[in-house]
Amino acid sequence: MSKRNLIASAVLSAVALGSSTVVSADPLNDLHKEEAKIQTAAAKSQEKINKLYEQSQELFVEYRGVVDETETLKVYNDYVATLVADQQRGIDSLQTQIDGIEGVERGIVPLMFRMIDSLEQFIDLDVPIKLQERKDRVERLRDVMANSNVTVSERFRQVIAAYQIENEYGSNLTAEQGTLDYQGTEQTVDFFNLGRTALLALSLDQKNAWVWNNTTRTWDALEDEWLKPVVTAVKMANKLLPPDLLELPITAAE
Repeated sequence: MSKRNLIASAVLSAVALGSSTVVSADPLNDLHKEEAKIQTAAAKSQEKINKLYEQSQELFVEYRGVVDETETLKVYNDYVATLVADQQRGIDSLQTQIDGIEGVERGIVPLMFRMIDSLEQFIDLDVPIKLQERKDRVERLRDVMANSNVTVSERFRQVIAAYQIENEYGSNLTAEQGTLDYQGTEQTVDFFNLGRTALLALSLDQKNAWVWNNTTRTWDALEDEWLKPVVTAVKMANKLLPPDLLELPITAAE
């Protein structure tokens, strides 16, 4: 062969060898690239898996919290239901009592009217201690009974209070000024009462004295010998003298 042919053959051989190397290197690079892609995808997948795991753990903790809270609320709801049932029993009991009160009210209202009438009659027949004040109290009771804004319990309380005041008149030692009508003549006097035992009157000049006669419902003039005891009694009632034994004109029980 000629030198030219030898050189050409050598060049062709070198080109062929080089081409074979390039061809054989490309699949390896592709393989490395694919492997790198797979590793990158795997890393991303693992990252997603880690995030999902963390989220699942958080959801599990939240779920456990909800379950615990549900149990707590169930126990509390059962407790509240018990309280509500007890309150309902109380309401039912009160309603029963209210229904009964309506019946009591129907009976107690006529009773209060009878008590007021009896009180008025008693005052008319009693020793006239603070007579106008007592009559006014009875009138106020009648006004209260006609007032729809006043409850039955308050009406009854006021009637009982009036009876208590009447009871106190039987034990008080009092004196007050007022007007005495004696034989058609009115004059200002000092009234003195020792409970309901004695009701006396003393003129302001302390020269005349009278005693109430509940049998005749009139004032009887006292003799001069009673003036000093009556003056002493009035001073004791006004706290001008200390309490002491008194000699007073008292009608003895028959």
